[in-house]
Amino acid sequence: MPTFVRVALVRNKLMHAYRERPPYQQNDYLGWIIRAKLEPTRERRLAQMLDELAHGDRYMKMVYRLKRTSMKTSELAGKRRHQRVCTK
Repeated sequence: MPTFVRVALVRNKLMHAYRERPPYQQNDYLGWIIRAKLEPTRERRLAQMLDELAHGDRYMKMVYRLKRTSMKTSELAGKRRHQRVCTK
């Protein structure tokens, strides 16, 4: 990871949010940022990544939801069933 990206993530307290993303997203972000030929483009891309990580609901301007890995799929399905029953 380039130093300027690491510094920006730490300064903005987003390293944890970055590390929670799947490896392919981490690699996409880094490659996309460092492939920029002009410094203003690199800065704009870094700012977009930081904004998306801060909000947590976007990835490359697409809707993104972090998958819950702490809850088993069967537990999550049961929780959803319970929510549907309770809201009817």
